[in-house]
Amino acid sequence: MMTKMIAGQALVKVLEAWGVDHIYGIPGGSINHTVEGLYLEKADIDYIQVRHEEVGALAASADAKFTGKIGVSFGSAGPGATHLFNGLYDAKMDHVPVLALVGQVPQATMNTNYFQEMDETPMFSDVAVYDRTVTTAGQLPYVINQAIREAYRQKGPAVVIIPENLSAEEIDYQPVSTPNTVSDTFEQRVDPQAITATLKMLKAAKHPLVYAGRGLLGAKADLVKFSEQFNIPVMNTVPATGVIPTNHPNAIGTFGRLGSKSGFEALQHADLILFLGSEFPFASFWPKGIKIIQVNNNSFDIGKMVPIDYAVISDAQAYLQAMIATGETLPETAWLTTNRQNKRNWDKWLQQLAADDHDGLAPEAVMHKVASMVGPRDTYGVDTGNVSEWAVRGLPMDQEQRFALSGLFATMGFGLPAGMAGALSVPDSQAWSFSGDGGFAMVAPDIITEARYGLPVINVIFSNQRFGFIYREQVDTKQHLYGVDLTDADWAKVADGLGGIGFTVQNNQEVETVFDQIKALQAKGNKRPIVVNAVIKNDDPIGTAYMPLDPELYGQAEVDAYAKANHIDIKEQPSLGALLRAQGDQL
Repeated sequence: MMTKMIAGQALVKVLEAWGVDHIYGIPGGSINHTVEGLYLEKADIDYIQVRHEEVGALAASADAKFTGKIGVSFGSAGPGATHLFNGLYDAKMDHVPVLALVGQVPQATMNTNYFQEMDETPMFSDVAVYDRTVTTAGQLPYVINQAIREAYRQKGPAVVIIPENLSAEEIDYQPVSTPNTVSDTFEQRVDPQAITATLKMLKAAKHPLVYAGRGLLGAKADLVKFSEQFNIPVMNTVPATGVIPTNHPNAIGTFGRLGSKSGFEALQHADLILFLGSEFPFASFWPKGIKIIQVNNNSFDIGKMVPIDYAVISDAQAYLQAMIATGETLPETAWLTTNRQNKRNWDKWLQQLAADDHDGLAPEAVMHKVASMVGPRDTYGVDTGNVSEWAVRGLPMDQEQRFALSGLFATMGFGLPAGMAGALSVPDSQAWSFSGDGGFAMVAPDIITEARYGLPVINVIFSNQRFGFIYREQVDTKQHLYGVDLTDADWAKVADGLGGIGFTVQNNQEVETVFDQIKALQAKGNKRPIVVNAVIKNDDPIGTAYMPLDPELYGQAEVDAYAKANHIDIKEQPSLGALLRAQGDQL
């Protein structure tokens, strides 16, 4: 049945049909009739007025990362459009569905050097999986529907550019009858030959290892079952944090600068990697000579980052289910038990760092306290920089918690928008955001947004008056330290001024006291955002991309130098190689 309405309202009707319940943006002349559509449908979709379009676009990307559902934001012509790019590129590089609605000047004024006129279609051609300018009012609902379908199908950002006059026109709207299909519903049959061949390779390996990516998010039970049935330790990419419970004994962390000692050392001794559901860009830094089985449903991603020995074109979860269904198993070996021990030793060392505040507050102490407070469905929005290291190493992902960060794009300023998205997308849980003082300064005004909409996000800021991640890069590459120092700000006072509740912590006792106060506030139904300004010491997080702690691999002199520089007691943190040799297990 057709109903007369302005095209802007019909657009919103399509969003409603796809289950969109909130949308971010800032009004402007070229987008105002779309905003009028939001007003007319306000009972079904919440409009979230952000203070910068970039925040809205990043929050939309975080929505998709937390839920798998499409996130939506909008901007007006010109600057409103260009401000969306950071969030759209984040979604593109992390393969999540988002929709950007972009205003354009009226058709009659296009190509006349009109105010804020830009040729917007080519602007978005690189970032968008679907990039269209609407040409008639009547086609607007159809184009929006197609854009959403393509965002889901291609797992990326779709952009629809809307000339101002078109969204204002009255049209005959009829709901789109095509199904809102976002994923395949058929059961995949994995090639039996692939199961037979990879099972043979697993049985022949002495030190097999699973490396799991985001393609296994939602398949936690299958990954756990596979790991336990085949007695294989599991590592994960950073964006896939939580793909296996972080407290599972077979979960040994991750690799690289955000990694763990247990993860780094496992790779040095592995002879086979089962590489599942990922295009992990840092796989090129894995040690050479390891056999690799790669399982991915996108053939283009197989072998893209690292040479492989066997390819399985399959959904990673379906592959695991097929392997489990064989009923085969592998024995528990010293390889598994020593990796477990190595991870326990690493966790103990992090706890020791948290307890030591004689020369200032350790960020690990803050994460340790947070870990004691989080609920089973809490969401974590994590910014880029050193804070991502502390988050990956310290936040529990042992129940149904959800974790989002800017993975491949790695844009600063992601934490606060993601915290906001968590509060909106998973409203029955506590939303957290974690930022450094550099990243938080980029988006701090949107504490106002959290206050405006009664979003009691707990925003934790690690303040050390420098771009810590970049500082470390300049040190490691022996450059002059330049441009990495930050002028300090009292973020607790800033929070108070923006409508939030601000706290400052500078030692372990203050961490205990303040977070207990926050817990009490939240239990009483607090609806204001909370900001914790954690003033931390300037020690860098331990670098885990290269950890020379095995004298047989690196020589005793290098081991001693590394251990001394990082305050590591080799007796308490023996290398995985030493643990294996003690069990008589060597490749």
